[in-house]
Amino acid sequence: MMGPTTGCLEKSVKCTAAIATAFLIAKFGADDDTLSQATAAAEPLIGIFQHTTSAAGEEVRVALDGISKVKLGGGVTRGDRLTSDAAGKAVAIGAVAGTNYNSIGTALASGVADDIIPVHLCPSRPQG
Repeated sequence: MMGPTTGCLEKSVKCTAAIATAFLIAKFGADDDTLSQATAAAEPLIGIFQHTTSAAGEEVRVALDGISKVKLGGGVTRGDRLTSDAAGKAVAIGAVAGTNYNSIGTALASGVADDIIPVHLCPSRPQG
């Protein structure tokens, strides 16, 4: 498996709710200064929370670019484009023709649900 997180661009923001698990996918919050845990592939995805918090409004570091770790919500194969499931965990994007998916990046290792793997962050909106 590829090595640990390196060369990651991070930003500190306030979370809209407690982040109970590290390495979940982040989406934009209600304003310019907050981010929330992602809950669907249809949401604009921005980065990966790098640690946990205990309450809304706390500062949290979010990886925006480079290589980060991400927690999986299902089986993925290295090279898969990743999106969010309902719990903010990474899953492979679907392949339904004509359907747009928001992707957070590319899996750099294979894994199964609840594994933590490296991901190359490059948010995009590929079509199935």
